[in-house]
This record gives sequence, structure tokens and C-alpha cells, in this order.
Amino acid sequence: MSYIWVMKMKLFEPLRLKFEQPNWSSNPEFGLIDTILEQHPELYSYVQGDIVKGSKVSEFGRKDIPSIERIIRAAIYKELKQLDYRELEYHQEDSRICDQFLKIDGGRRYGFQMYQKYISKIQPDSLEKLLVALNKIAIGEGLEDINQLRQDSTVVETNIHYPTNNSLVWDCIKESHRLLAQLDEEVKSFSYRDYLKSAKRTYFKINVIKGPKSKEKREALFLKQLVTFTKCINQVSNAIKKKQYYRSIEAMCIIIAMEELLPVMTQVYDMTERREIYGEAVPNEDKIFSIYEQHTDIIVKGSRKVQFGHKVNLSTGKSNLILSCEVVSGNPADSTLYQSTLDKVTSDYQVTPRDIVTDGGYASKVNRAYAEELGFRNVVFNKIVGSLKNIVSSSSMETRLKKWRSGIEANISNFKRGFGIFRCNWKGEAHFKAKVLWSAIAYNIRTMTAMVLERFKTV
Repeated sequence: MSYIWVMKMKLFEPLRLKFEQPNWSSNPEFGLIDTILEQHPELYSYVQGDIVKGSKVSEFGRKDIPSIERIIRAAIYKELKQLDYRELEYHQEDSRICDQFLKIDGGRRYGFQMYQKYISKIQPDSLEKLLVALNKIAIGEGLEDINQLRQDSTVVETNIHYPTNNSLVWDCIKESHRLLAQLDEEVKSFSYRDYLKSAKRTYFKINVIKGPKSKEKREALFLKQLVTFTKCINQVSNAIKKKQYYRSIEAMCIIIAMEELLPVMTQVYDMTERREIYGEAVPNEDKIFSIYEQHTDIIVKGSRKVQFGHKVNLSTGKSNLILSCEVVSGNPADSTLYQSTLDKVTSDYQVTPRDIVTDGGYASKVNRAYAEELGFRNVVFNKIVGSLKNIVSSSSMETRLKKWRSGIEANISNFKRGFGIFRCNWKGEAHFKAKVLWSAIAYNIRTMTAMVLERFKTV
């Protein structure tokens, strides 16, 4: 049976020839994706629009822009090897498999700035399409049948320090002074007053305050810090009001950054005053958790510790491939993510799986009825309460699906641990989503490689 499967596999002969070469055989993941990219050049079209957007191609002179193929291959190599952009530049000179996979062949080696410029332009929507396209190739090769589906969520943290009112106020004061100092250097007629030293002293005092009457002392220190904070806000506001007098491009860029910072400073002031001075319980929707990564959400899952980042909703198939990967805004209940995932999987792959199994967080009568209406034959929730019952063909099927569901925990661990995605160090919400999706693509390439190598052993 395995021999028949391999003979029908379009990747078999090209891979067999490729693995006869030592560089490819010792790096099977690159051998597999290299073969897929050679057989399916249409994969580049999913991200081509993002890369060429805003770029002007001259008919004259030297071509200094990498090809679409080089950019995509470099991005995949970077994720599989877990490199930063500087390390990617170094690997072009140091690694033979990098030279072969990127198809440099004595051609020009590009710097890390060039790769970062174009890889960072690729949008999350395009990467989702690329992920689905790779999965369809796996389905066509018999690696996945979309017969079973399991779903779970996890949290990927943003690259921020633990947020407190004290630290957020201090961050705002530091950032405002950084911009004011740049403007002072650029515009000689501009001047400002430096409050950093006194603000820093108050910041440390608030951090270490303890003992009797600590609440009163804390409130007094916050009142003092908020007075300083108000002065900083006023300085930024006054600088913006005088922007018509600044002529240079550099000065206008600084003013734009100030205009973006000012409402953030106002929001931080408001939430700090409400909490620390008036003792209000500020709702999460009125809070900000980082002035640098403002898209950060607060995630609370049951009794576990609070995390700051984004919830990622994943679904995998029998092959352990990630079939859908969605970075969710806010902290919605898992049960609200159930139906959208079913819609996405059935729409992307044009097939309705036979079985769907999730943990108890997704359980509800509405979700069960929705899955049944879509055509799922076995609808199982690992834990159910009240009168809710699973829809299964037999009790043994229910037991098997519950046991199989637990495997997604290993998938998530492999995904996050294998590609260092516990915390995302890419800046901005769009780049955060892109990094998660690049990691999902790299995880699927590694999973596909493991399945192909395992089946090769049976021939």
C-alpha cells in the first residue's frame, strides 16, 4: 500500500534524485520545499502583489532588487533556520545549502536590509492564502485527507515588558523627551525643559514603596508623577501647534510621531488617574498595555496567569498539518471562534470533514447544531455540561476522537517551541500576524517532510 502511494506521489522521483546529493539529503526540509516550489511556481503569485507594491522597476541600469523567488525562498529559509536578518545575510556566504536553496549560483548576495524591506511587505492575508495552497498540495500528494478536524487556541505574547501604570507613565515621559530632543537638534530655535531626572526618581520610588501607609505614599507619588506627566503632555502639544514653522522633512517626521504619541499619552494619563488616584476599576477596553505595541491584548484563560499578546486559534488535521491559523483581536471566548473556523476550513478546501472535535471551551448547543447543519457526522466536545450531548456514530468513535483531540496540544507545543513563537519580536500588529503565519508555514513544511521521509522508508 505504501509503495503504491509513493509511486503515485509526484514529489517522489524529484526528491529521490535530490536526496542523492549530500547537501539536500542532510537538509530534507529544504529539499522538499525546493521541489514543491519548482513544481508549483504559482505559489509565488500569492505574495507577489505585496512585494512589488510601491516599487518602481527601471528598464535601465543595474537590477538591484531581488527576484520574487529569491525573496520567498529567503523568507522560508530564515523561518526554518530561525534566523534574524543579519544571520540570513551571513548564511549566504557561509552555508552551501543556503546558496543552493536561494539559487545564488555566484550571483549577487543581498544585504539584510534588502531582505527585511521586501519580506516585511508581505501581508498576513497573502500568507494565509500561501498556507492554504501548500496544504492543498499536501492533500493532492495524499499526506492529508481533511477527514478529521480538531481545534484549539493558544497565546503568543508581544515583545513588551509587564505593563503597570507606573511603567506606562514612565515610558510616555521617556518617549516624549526622546522626540523633543530630536526636534531640538533639528530645529535650533526650538527648546524644551527636561523632566527626565525627577520623573525617573519618582518612578523608582513608586516601584520600591512598601510598609505602613504605603497606599497613601503611593498616591502622593503618583500625584507628583502625574503633574510631571502633564507638563510633558503640554510640551508635546505645544510643539505640534508650532509645526507650521518647521520646514525640514526630518522635523515633520518627528512632528508626525508626536501626533501619534499625544493621544496615547492622554489615554495613559486618564487610566492612571482613574486607577491610582480615584481607585476606579478601569475596564480592559479603556486600557493600553504598551505604548510601543499598542495592539497588545490582555488574555486570561481560566485560572492561568495573565498574558499580554494575542490569542491564536489553530485547527489541524489527521496529518498534524495546521489547516487554519487565525490571530484574534481581543480576548473572545473560544466558543465564539468555533463557527468561523468551520466556515474557513470548508471554504478554503471545498470539503466538509467527517469529524470535528474540540475541548470543552468551544462547547455549546448552538455550535453543535451549526456543525451538524454544515454536514459534520461526528461532533465531539471533550468536556460537556448540562444537557448538551455529543453527536457520534458510536461510543467507541467518541472515545477515539477525544483521545485524538489531545494530540493538538503536542502540535501547539511543537509549533511554538520549534519556531520560537512563544513571544513575537516583530513590531506592529500586521507584522505580528505575519510572523505567526510564517511560523505556521515553516511548521507545515517540517511536518510534511517528516511524513514523506517516513513513507520513503516503507518502499
